[in-house]
Amino acid sequence: MSPTLSATVPLVPANAENRYEVTRADLPLSCPMPGMVLWNSHPKVYLPIVDDGGESTCAYCGARYVLRD
Repeated sequence: MSPTLSATVPLVPANAENRYEVTRADLPLSCPMPGMVLWNSHPKVYLPIVDDGGESTCAYCGARYVLRD
């Protein structure tokens, strides 16, 4: 992300929520997601939300992701 873009797009705190709703536009799904503040986060992991039946939990932070259609 360019410095100009990051200054205009507000970042979401990483690992701040227990549950995130995501759409197919967010696939492939990673935790933390793009657009999250990463300085205090864990390494990026990809979550198989489709294979998991529409819900996945991050093994690092416990955040639950729910796929909505």
